[in-house]
This record gives sequence, structure tokens and C-alpha cells, in this order.
Amino acid sequence: MVQTTERLASTASERYLLIYMVAVLVIVTSLVIVFFVVFLKRKNKLILDKIKQQQAFEEEIVQAQTETQEQTLKNIGWELHDNVGQLLSFASMQLSILKMQASGEIKDKFKDTSDALSESLREVRALSRTLNNEVVLNIGFEKSVANELDRLKKMKFATAKKFTKGEKRPFINRKHEIILFRIIQEFLSNSVKYSEAENLSITLDYQPENLVITAKDDGKGFDVETVQKGSGLLNMQSRAKLIGADLQLNSKVGEGVELIVNYPFSQTT
Repeated sequence: MVQTTERLASTASERYLLIYMVAVLVIVTSLVIVFFVVFLKRKNKLILDKIKQQQAFEEEIVQAQTETQEQTLKNIGWELHDNVGQLLSFASMQLSILKMQASGEIKDKFKDTSDALSESLREVRALSRTLNNEVVLNIGFEKSVANELDRLKKMKFATAKKFTKGEKRPFINRKHEIILFRIIQEFLSNSVKYSEAENLSITLDYQPENLVITAKDDGKGFDVETVQKGSGLLNMQSRAKLIGADLQLNSKVGEGVELIVNYPFSQTT
């Protein structure tokens, strides 16, 4: 009887010991898991913070580069308007004086030169306006795009048209007007320099939440997979990223180039 009691007591002790060991094991395992989860969360938070810091740093660099470019364009616009414009005006005035003093036969020969000089003066003044942010904001985004197309049409293109769809709406951040206009201007500049195109078109599609800009030329195009990214394309991409817009460039050899910019009106920064 005594032995039976001792065996039962021993068995109970072993059970309690086993339960105690299992409980300790569970607690230790739980602590390890909790520690590991906390460690992972802190590690992920540090990684996310680092990524956010890097993104903020890159955005600041892009912002600084954009502001520097805008100031440079503004200075060039002033130089064109104030200095080059004045020189051309003076040359045109002097030519007019000489034209009045010349005989009838020679006077006719002045006409082509005088017309070319007057056209150059108009071109310089038109270009100087598109480089100045204040002028672009004053006349508005759509008018600036239309003026740029008119200017290029006079230069070399058979057609340069702007189309508008949907109900026009104002920008929350008017600085974004400048950035979008510069993206379009960069595209048009590349068309002038490289495309050998004859026709240009820009469509402004005002949707409920977005403005979708589609710019096209009918030039020689290129292979988007193999073409080397130049400063023009990088400028467009960095500017689009700065305002939270999605930029897509489509092209094939012999089929021209298409630029699509999807800008969300909700962007305010």
C-alpha cells in the first residue's frame, strides 16, 4: 500500500515536472518568436525609413535640378528678349533707314533681308516667352502649348495641332502646369532635332481624376528597347516623377514617336 502510494506520488511528480518543462519550453519558444517578430518589424521599419530617406533625397535633388533648369531657362529668356531682341530691333531699324535711302532697284533687294530679320525678331520674342515661367503661368497651360505648336509650325512642320477633350479643370498646384509644359516642350524639341517629322499633334484629355496628355510626331521613330537614353528623355522622366505623373514613350522605327503622360489632379506637392 505504501509502495503504491509512493509510485503514485512519483508519477504525479514526473507529470508535474513534464508539464513544467513543456510550459517552460512553450514560454521560451514564444519569447523567441516574439523577439524574432519584433526584430523583423524593426528591421523592416529601418529599411523602409532608409528607402523613404533615399526617395526624399532623390526628390530633393530632382527638385533642385528642376529649379536650376527653370532659372536657367528664365535667364536665357531674358537674354533673348532684352539683349538679342534689342540687337535685332536695332538691325531692323538700321535696315529700314538704308532701305529708304536706296534707289528703287536696290530697295527691292532689301525686302527679303528685312522680312527675314523681322521674322527672326518675332521668333526670338516668341521663344523668350515660352522660357519664362511667369509668362507661361500668366497665359495658362493650354495657351502656352498652342503657342509653342504655332511657333514650331512656322519653323518647319506642315501641321502642328492641339486637341482638347473633356471639361477643362484648374490645377491644384500651378507649378505642375510649368512642369507638364516643360515635358511637352522637351518632346517637341526632340521632334525638331531628331524626328524628321512633318506633322505634330498634342491631345489634352481632361478626365474626372486625371489629365492624359498624348503628344505624337510622324517622324522616323526609333527602337525604344535599344535606344540610348539621352538627357531629354531623362529630363522628361524626372519631371514626371516629381509631380507623381506616369510617363510612357512609345515608338517603332518608321512609325514616329508617341508620348503619353498621365497626371493625377490629386497631386498637390
